[in-house]
Amino acid sequence: MGTFKYVAKNQESKSISGKISADDKNAVISELRKRNLIIISINEVKETAKKKSTIKGKKVKPEEIVIFSRQLATMVDAGIPIVQGLDALQDQVTHPMFKKVLGTVAEDIAHGSALSVAFSKHPSVFDTLFVNMVRVGETGGVLSKVLDRVSFYMEKTLRLKRKVKSALIYPAVVVSMSIIITVILLVKVVPTFAGIYESFDSELPAMTQGLITVSNILKEYLLFVIGGIIGLVFLLKQWHKTERGAIILDGATLKLPIFGDLLRKVAISRFSRTLATLIQSGVPILESLDIVGKTIGNRVLELVVDDVKNNVRGGESIAPPLTKSGVFPPMVTRMIAIGEKSGQLEKMLLKISEFYDDQVDAAVEGLTSIIEPLIIGVLGIVIGYIVIALFMPIMNITQII
Repeated sequence: MGTFKYVAKNQESKSISGKISADDKNAVISELRKRNLIIISINEVKETAKKKSTIKGKKVKPEEIVIFSRQLATMVDAGIPIVQGLDALQDQVTHPMFKKVLGTVAEDIAHGSALSVAFSKHPSVFDTLFVNMVRVGETGGVLSKVLDRVSFYMEKTLRLKRKVKSALIYPAVVVSMSIIITVILLVKVVPTFAGIYESFDSELPAMTQGLITVSNILKEYLLFVIGGIIGLVFLLKQWHKTERGAIILDGATLKLPIFGDLLRKVAISRFSRTLATLIQSGVPILESLDIVGKTIGNRVLELVVDDVKNNVRGGESIAPPLTKSGVFPPMVTRMIAIGEKSGQLEKMLLKISEFYDDQVDAAVEGLTSIIEPLIIGVLGIVIGYIVIALFMPIMNITQII
């Protein structure tokens, strides 16, 4: 898509000029004729590089984009011009960065840019999926429906993220508190008892001696241990940015005990809902798969989507590469195969996503019920070991006396 500068005359014979983003010169001519303008000249503007947003600030929350999409859809459906709708929404937006972005988008549209092109200049706010769906809505004349659909999709996705976060945050907090309590006992409490036991003229039990040794090492090298953990996390993040690292770490994530199954269900639900939403909106299948691959959030699954894309490009079906991957259960691949043959792929994908949303709900509840007693049990063993090891010398002396 290029940008074309035009000079024309309106019905009052006044000269006007502006810019329009379109696929070719013929599209510009058609658009100007719809506006009842007499064309004087049309020239394509050569752009050395696509301009990206230079607006910086606190990241816009997805919830704000959902509300914006719903409100813009209502205005478009009511017949309000896009620029006026954006101006009205800009006045009620409280996020400073989002307010500036909407102002820039309105200016671009006033200069003849398409809405999707104006959105695409702000990738930190409007992602690839959002931009492509808006573009399809503009082309098909169903912008309000597409905006409603994308907001519904984002709401479902956000709800799913919250469920997963609630499942992961609770055990993370409990484990962190357990580690902190254990470290405090080893660094502060155990050395106090060790000082008392030094006055004993007897050999300490193996459990007590081992605990004191661990306490001394941790007390001496605690900062190094913390630094090592931070360094390890940093190195893993850097490794994840490489191709091989992303494949190994993302693959290991899907194979984690307890959590791996939950994350797999989330990935299947997200894959199904994203692909269904894009197909429903009229985005071409290859382009839809490309967007799904970029938004799925797991390199292993991204490679699976690449295999699917190659299959479709070669005139084959979607199901075989999904079956071959081993990530997608047989039920999912069979439903997708049936959907392809019956011409109702998007309906099958939506059914799959709804089913796995329910599965995620059940998994989150099960995870909470399993992890809580598990963590309490482990913490009980650790604290119990420390208490027994600390009081064993005292009990031995009492028995001797």
